[in-house]
Amino acid sequence: MLPRELIDLMRDLGVFPVVIGTVDDEGNQHMTFITWIYPSDERVLRLAISSGATSARNIRKTGKVAVQLFAPDKALTCYGTAREIAQKIEGVPFDVSVFEMSVERVENSLFPGSTITGIIPFAHTGKVYKMAELDEKVMSALRNRN
Repeated sequence: MLPRELIDLMRDLGVFPVVIGTVDDEGNQHMTFITWIYPSDERVLRLAISSGATSARNIRKTGKVAVQLFAPDKALTCYGTAREIAQKIEGVPFDVSVFEMSVERVENSLFPGSTITGIIPFAHTGKVYKMAELDEKVMSALRNRN
């Protein structure tokens, strides 16, 4: 299960940078960086990914997902399965799919004698206002899924 303080931090920050890993039906692995993730509870994560991205295609094929979360004093890897629950988020100018991941196992990824001192530093570049507006639309869709 995800720790309560991590769930609260992810919800408070809005966008939360993570690394996700997926695998296709031939066993080819893929990792990418995303920021559209929302913990609906201690066992479910919702992810928003560009519909045509390799990660989205892999999830549709195999459902296998790993998510690495970094926060103060924590480096956790969540393993589980995901399914697409929406093919498109209304109001977003390109196709973004919503996936819901059932967290089956959470492992501490820190090595002995180490700690994490914060979340992954992240900032939008380019049209910051437009990106903030896009983030709000996507995160609203993740928070409000039934």
